Amino acid sequence: MPAERISTEQIPAPDNQVILAIDQGTSSSRAMLFDRHGALRAQAQQELACAFPHSGWVEQDAEALWLSVLTVCREVLAQADVLQLKVCGIGITNQRETTLLWRRDTGEVVAPAIVWQDRRTLDYCQQLQQRGHQDWVSQRTGLCLDPYFSASKLHWLLQDAALRQAAVQGELAFGTVDSFLLWRLTRGRVHATDTTNASRTLLLDIHRLQWDAELLELFDIPAALLPEVRQSADDFGATDAHWFGRPLPIVAVAGDQQAAAIGQGCVRAGGLKSTYGTGCFALLNTGEQLLQSQHQLLSTVACTVQGQTQYALEGAIFVAGAAVKWLRDQLGLIRDASETEALAASLADNGGVYLVPAFTGLGAPYWRPELKAQWSGLTLGTGKAYLARAVLEAVAYQTADLLQAMRSDGAALLSLQVDGGMVNNSWFCQFLADVLNINVMRPLQTETTAFGVALLAGIQLHWYADLDALPALVRAESWFYPECSSGQRAELLAGWQRAVAALLNAEVR
Repeated sequence: MPAERISTEQIPAPDNQVILAIDQGTSSSRAMLFDRHGALRAQAQQELACAFPHSGWVEQDAEALWLSVLTVCREVLAQADVLQLKVCGIGITNQRETTLLWRRDTGEVVAPAIVWQDRRTLDYCQQLQQRGHQDWVSQRTGLCLDPYFSASKLHWLLQDAALRQAAVQGELAFGTVDSFLLWRLTRGRVHATDTTNASRTLLLDIHRLQWDAELLELFDIPAALLPEVRQSADDFGATDAHWFGRPLPIVAVAGDQQAAAIGQGCVRAGGLKSTYGTGCFALLNTGEQLLQSQHQLLSTVACTVQGQTQYALEGAIFVAGAAVKWLRDQLGLIRDASETEALAASLADNGGVYLVPAFTGLGAPYWRPELKAQWSGLTLGTGKAYLARAVLEAVAYQTADLLQAMRSDGAALLSLQVDGGMVNNSWFCQFLADVLNINVMRPLQTETTAFGVALLAGIQLHWYADLDALPALVRAESWFYPECSSGQRAELLAGWQRAVAALLNAEVR
């Protein structure tokens, strides 16, 4: 009798098998190895710097970004050899919207990467709004006409006559960071992206999940520049053996915030997570239903897996951990971000001190990219503890604005799952619970972005049957429950609303 054929779905992955998750973020590149139980087995990290050549401009050296990814991958692969781990595949998760342009023949990047925080295209976006394009663009893409997204950045790059000519002739390739890394890792054999990243460009019809001819015409972008759009768990080719001594299959790609939602187990309608990294991004999974927010939230792709696309409502805060870094690097008030926890806890209250951290404008639900940061309530008695606490509080207040917008759009919010560097601060997590009046869960596995793309890779490798199998791998480390009174909460939020109103009114004048 012929041997019985057993599907790969029935074969458990051995404990020595791991997935390499590449997490390319704004402030660092990291590589991590996760086994089939979701345990982190090895990791490496390298910090990255941003350049600010002009007011409102934020750039990164694309070659430094690439080399950092190569370095951390080689470090963890060396660790895998020592630990006798077998790397079965790679997942890539990345800072979204950051825009790169390179030559197809040599792979040479033709300009610095324009980072998602960059505001140089503000006037151009406002011109498009004034010409009446906002509503149809929002309906088509789920996004708003803002410098945050990739299309206006790419339009800006193509104002260079030589680059435009090369683009029209098919000599250049555009990509967000995921596409750039795929191109480099495969040595130009794969020019692709996934639906989550494509949905952040302002060029994708979010309903059909295809590049849109009218949007390309609006931004004057040649279609020949664009990568192929694939699923989030898919075949993205294999790394060239030159890089790591052997080819490794690339089986998952997802934008960092969508990956973090998956890493938190928010894989079905109603799942809500908020990530506190350089910025803050709250995602509410809306399932297969694409909701158009009536309160200036974004509609975006949550993931596309096994032929099924899920959507999300997202609120974006441009500055979260970046404000803590500003306290450290620009003001010199702290040596390490961890110091903010003790500073904030040392105070009985905030002393009426508020920061509206509009260092790169205000994101959702305001979408005022022209605003600048503003303090209020400062006195001669305001010391660094008050400033540190105001920075932490500001992130919580902005989250409150996002969740209020979600509730106004009809969402029932029962709990919030948090991740990112800031949530190592327990004072901050407790303040979130108090201000939001909601239970807050901090996961045991805080590297949720890398974890999420590893889980997607696991589906493609048949480690897990489908998305529904993933929440069982997510475990809570701590729960934080509201402790402050409704009166205290109302007073804190009223102070924040006054501070925002003062900034908005000052701009009007």
